[in-house]
Amino acid sequence: MFFVFGPSGQMYRGGPEQLSQVAPVRRVQRPQALRTQSADVQARQEAPTPAPGAQARAPAVPLRVLEAVSAYMQTEQGPAEPRQPLTRVRDVMTEGASTISVLPQLPAHEAWQLLAQQGIAQAPVVNAQGLVVGLLLRADLAPLELLPGREHVRAAIARAQRTVEQVMVTPVPTVPPETQLRRLAGVLLETGLPGLPVTDEAGRLAGFVSRADIMRAVAGEPPLDLWS
Repeated sequence: MFFVFGPSGQMYRGGPEQLSQVAPVRRVQRPQALRTQSADVQARQEAPTPAPGAQARAPAVPLRVLEAVSAYMQTEQGPAEPRQPLTRVRDVMTEGASTISVLPQLPAHEAWQLLAQQGIAQAPVVNAQGLVVGLLLRADLAPLELLPGREHVRAAIARAQRTVEQVMVTPVPTVPPETQLRRLAGVLLETGLPGLPVTDEAGRLAGFVSRADIMRAVAGEPPLDLWS
């Protein structure tokens, strides 16, 4: 089951098969790294050159990778307690008070700072009644064409003065906690969105589920029983 919510309320209720037929639900572009070619060149120029005869150091392995490998090795001994397969949105989503949301009237630059401080790429937009009306993508707050250049300063100031309501993706699909993860994954691939707000049928926010949540479950819940 999926819903579509906008400022006027619920626009759709049903399965993912007809979701793409809801005209206002647009497929978003994949976020691009906010850097320029000159920055890449400068980074390569500033990189230290190893001394002749010096032995190359092996790249550091991220802690998440080490934890995932350790978890998979432990599966040979079997789990201490029987684990249930991860099959529903509620199994991986960020719940309730831990979910970061923004108001439609919040200035765009303040929304950018909030998302940057929290280290997240998107947030549900909720109105004064706590109902989801859109989805704010951090990538939409700083378009690549405005980096940098004096000729774009005036346009950059105008963009910084926008509100969340002018930038958010709306209407936005939402998903209830009992939805199967496989159906959620199909909608994320179809729409290109990085995640969906988790709501009830009235649109009240219950949490958020992202691609990162699914990947974290794959890495941290061996053996791979996500699709069991």
